[in-house]
Amino acid sequence: MKNNNTSLEKKSMSVKTLNAVTNTVIYAFLIVISIVWLIPFIGIVLESLRCESTGQVAYFFPKQIGFDNYVRLFKSDFPKWFLNTLLMGVAVSIFQTGFILSMSYTLSRLRFKGRKTLMNFMLILGMFPGFLTMILIYKVFSDLGLTMEMAPVGLIIVYCASSGMGYYISKGFFDTIPKSLDEAARVDGATRWQVFYKVIMPLSKPIIIYTILMGFMAPWGDYMMARFLIKGNDAGKNVAVGMYDWIKGSGDSLYANYTMFCAAGVCVSIPVTIVFMSLQKYYVEGVTGGAVKG
Repeated sequence: MKNNNTSLEKKSMSVKTLNAVTNTVIYAFLIVISIVWLIPFIGIVLESLRCESTGQVAYFFPKQIGFDNYVRLFKSDFPKWFLNTLLMGVAVSIFQTGFILSMSYTLSRLRFKGRKTLMNFMLILGMFPGFLTMILIYKVFSDLGLTMEMAPVGLIIVYCASSGMGYYISKGFFDTIPKSLDEAARVDGATRWQVFYKVIMPLSKPIIIYTILMGFMAPWGDYMMARFLIKGNDAGKNVAVGMYDWIKGSGDSLYANYTMFCAAGVCVSIPVTIVFMSLQKYYVEGVTGGAVKG
């Protein structure tokens, strides 16, 4: 009996030792990967603080550290570009969320002729890249006066116009909410809008925040459509177009503006990082909650 207990204790200790070694290796690997992943971000921050030269250099740590690049940055047109992008992000997140959630709720709850055909059509249409329509969009917006300095308004329309086709995740989330809640509210005399606004929306906080987050982040990284509508007008630029113009080519502009470009990259990342980190919990819940077969 004692031999059996001793062997069991030895097996338990060996399993614990194996688990401890395995966890140590996994954590060590994750730490190394995290360091490798963070090196570019640390490099951008250090470059933004480098004062001895404004161009690219062959060393990692700056010899002189200061905020000269940030002073230059906010004396340039960057604040105007940042405000344009911020306003676009806020507007797109509001309008796009309304369009996507309305479309998703309709396709999840209502049954009408042509519903499946409409869903398949939007799915196929969404496979075509947006730049195929760039020439037509520019022609229409040029006639309406929504290019150049008015490009931010035109870009908001572009970002929101077809947003209803991105219903997939939101519809999957709504499919997980019992339809009995809708039926009970309808029996009590609620309209479809009241069911949507007062019953479904309070239960859909994760998917609402996920949709808002995706809408807010879209304008910050867009370059192709923005460049096409802005066409070099400083008043209508977003941060992506404006920052690229600082370093395009390989001549004097790259040497004179590289560290300021890095400082702008740090400033651009701040609002997106704050929003994402604040809403990360709901972002994960929204993705996993909507990842069901509809």
